[in-house]
Formats: sequence, structure tokens, C-alpha cells
Amino acid sequence: MQFPSLWEGASLKSLLLFSAVFLMLASYLQRRRRHPNYPPGPFQLPFLGNFFHMDHKNPHMAFYQLAKKYGNIFSLELVGCPVIVVTGLSLIKEVLVNQGQVFVDRPHTPLRSYVFKKLGLIMSNGQEWKDQRRFTLMTLRNFGLGKRTLELRIQEEAMYLTEAIREEKGQPFDPHFQINNAVSNIICSVTFGNRFEYHDSQFRELLKILDEAMMLQTKWECQFFEMFPRIMKFLPGAHKKLFREWKKLESFVLDIIRQHKENPNSEEAQDFIEAYLTELSKGNISPSFSEDNLVSCTLDLFLAGTETTSTTLRWALLYMALCPEIQGKIQAEIDRVVGQSRLPTMADRENMPYTNAAVHEIQRMGNIVPFNVPRMSTVDTTVAGYHVPKGTLLVTNLTALHRDPKEWATPDAFNPEHFLEDGQFKKRESFLPFSAGKRVCLGEQLARTELFIFFTCLLQRFTFQAPPDTQLTLDFRIGLTISPAPYKICAIPRETQSDLDL
Repeated sequence: MQFPSLWEGASLKSLLLFSAVFLMLASYLQRRRRHPNYPPGPFQLPFLGNFFHMDHKNPHMAFYQLAKKYGNIFSLELVGCPVIVVTGLSLIKEVLVNQGQVFVDRPHTPLRSYVFKKLGLIMSNGQEWKDQRRFTLMTLRNFGLGKRTLELRIQEEAMYLTEAIREEKGQPFDPHFQINNAVSNIICSVTFGNRFEYHDSQFRELLKILDEAMMLQTKWECQFFEMFPRIMKFLPGAHKKLFREWKKLESFVLDIIRQHKENPNSEEAQDFIEAYLTELSKGNISPSFSEDNLVSCTLDLFLAGTETTSTTLRWALLYMALCPEIQGKIQAEIDRVVGQSRLPTMADRENMPYTNAAVHEIQRMGNIVPFNVPRMSTVDTTVAGYHVPKGTLLVTNLTALHRDPKEWATPDAFNPEHFLEDGQFKKRESFLPFSAGKRVCLGEQLARTELFIFFTCLLQRFTFQAPPDTQLTLDFRIGLTISPAPYKICAIPRETQSDLDL
């Protein structure tokens, strides 16, 4: 027998090397056997998959480069899950619209399940998701979504924001939490029934907790929790801090729900929580309605209604300071159409093509949700001729779409002309910041209204510029969204009147 003597003479290093090669080969053969027509992609390590193929400080650009190498559909294994990445307008429309029913579900990874509990509006699936989304849309419309009443509320909050910024007296300041507070107050007024003052230390702390939670989810400990949850739950790290911070957010919502229960409104519901509690009091409702789901839906509205729009507005101020000529053109249009004696309205947008184009360009370049929110295939299917098995996580590569040189004249430059044609605003099919299909962003209409009114009000009242002897940059932070790295800016008052008429 030759084999025993061979093993006896082998060094530990050789055995480890052989084992590693064997595991890689076994993993490769198993993958090819299971998916004979699976999309191409980089080689995957056993257990770790493509963890080391990712640039964790710049993941959206890593996907961008992988698409250049492997094409508009490629495969990875991330956080223990098979992932298909789709690039290009036609394929993104294929999976989100044409096969929208196939890719309608959200994947339930260990971390997401631990935090979101498969409830709410973002992470629920099936009939539960349909029930919660239908009820939430109906309730938001009842409270003014798409109506003049909510627009007036946004205008009023814009006044509070401009006054808070005026208090900075043109000195350098970080606009992060003032903008966060202003945007959050809109969704808070709908969900909780009240707004929060900018100097409210408790609410400011809550916004900081939310910001921290957004950042923590991309830390390596959280990624390892996705792969090894049974081990990581016993170890310290960012994942444990994330769970603690999320509990604080849940406690905040539970306390507001308790207050609503203790002081019920005898007449018509005045906010989302009251409407949901009224629904719970009815008989013969869907089993998906519960207090746990109320907490999750409220947190989803609070998170989505705060983070995305406020992050976009922070990018907006940064781009304005970096592009003074563009800022000047927007202000000239504001002065011509709106003037200084009143607040801008959504009705003005049609007559302000350059300002509207600039808002869209901020969204394109800000690229705050570069991978969209992940989907999952509910059945075996075929995309671009490749087999995609049931349960595969789907990512749509919005970075590549929004930087595609075939779609955009100057893809890497901030240029509102991308959304203009003969001086008029032009919609672009290849612009999908709110996603598409059955799970298109529920708050798209609200976000569009907030972005236009807040942005136009701010540029009506101030000129934004870098502090003296300071070079602003487009550095960013990676969390659940891509947000600007902390920066300070100067807001120089530009109007002569002290008050505007609502």
C-alpha cells in the first residue's frame, strides 16, 4: 500500500494545501452540477464565497467592474447566499417588470430576519406584504399623499428648516441632522401625528441612532453574522451594537403606540398609528395585522421616509457648493418663476425645467441605493438564457445603469443637461432611483415632492459654498445607503425680505 506512506511523509503545509484545493474543486463541481447553465462569475471560495472579491469600502464600483468583465448578468456567492447581479436597462426591466411576479419576494438572510423579523413593508412577502402595503398606501392617501394638504405641510417644514439654517449666520456648519430632522418631521407627522423641534435633544439622539444603525449593517461582523449566525451570536462586535440600537428604535415606536392607546381619539384617526389601531379593533381582518406588524411598518416608514430623502438633500447642498455656476442658474430660474415673496409649489415645477433637471441629476449622481433593495426568485426561471433557481438573491446594478455611457452624455460628471431637451425637462427611462415593478418605492410621490420643495426653498433663501480655505470633496460613507462623508458648509442668506407668505 502506497497511500499510507505518502500521507505519513506529507507535511502539514502540504496537507492543508491539498485540502484547500480539494474543497475549492468540490465546491466548483457541485455548483456546476447543480446549475449547468448558471450565469458566469468569479471563482468562489468554500464557505466564504466571493467575500474577498468585494471592495467593502466601495462595493458599488466593485459590481460595476465585475459587470464589465462578466457581462450584464453574472453570479456571486455573498453572505452564504447565491446572488445574481443584473445590469443594463433591458435586463433590469425584464426582472423587475416583465418577471415582476417571479422576483417579488425579499430574501430572508439571518441578519435581516433578526432585525426586521420578516414583518413590515420592506422585508415581508406574500399575502402579508400585499395586505400591509395596500393598507399603508390607502392610509397615506387619506392623510394627504398626493394632495395639497401634505404639500402645505412640507412648505411649512421648509420654513422651519430655513430658519434653523439662518441661525448659523453664514458660518460653517454640518447640515446633517437639521436636514434629517426636517425630512423626518414630514413622515412623523403622518405616522405619529406630530413633528419634533430641531433642538429636541431626545429626537436628535434618535436620529443619530438611526444613522448609526444604517452604517453598522455593512460592518464585517454583520456580514459574518449572515454567514455564521450561530457562532456570531455569541461573539461581540458591530452586530451586537446594531441589535441594541434597533431595540432603541423599537422602544421609541412602542412608547408612541402606548401613548395612542392611552389617549384614543374618539373621532376619525389622525395618523397612521391611530388608523392601524382602529383596524386592529375590527373583526374579520387579515391575520397579518398585529401590533408587531404595526411596530415594523411604522419603523419602515420612519426609516425610509427619513434616510433616503435627507441623504439626497445632503448630496444636493454639496453639489451646489461644488458647482456654483449650476447653483446660479437654478437660483436665476427660481427668481424668475417664484420670486422672493412666496414659497415654491409643485405647480411651479413645470415652469422650472432646469431646477427639476438638477434634482434628478442629484439623484443620479448621489446614487444612494446603488443595488436597489434585493429581491429573490420565487420559482426557477430563465434570465438572458441563463438558469436562475428558486431562492436566488437578485441584485439590480443601478450604479452601472446610472453611469452607462450609452445612456448618459457625461456619465461621471454632474450635468443637469442629462434631463433637458431643447430647454425642456425630459424624462429618462434609464433613471430608476425608486426601482420599478410591483415593489416600486411606496413613498416615491412623497419623496419627489419633498425633494423639489425643500431643495427649491433652500436655494431660494441661501447660496451654499465651501467654508474659507476648505476644499469640499465627494467622499462618501457606505451603509444601507451611500451618503456624503460629514462636511461643513456655509449658507449665505440671499433674499432681502425676512418673511415669505405661505
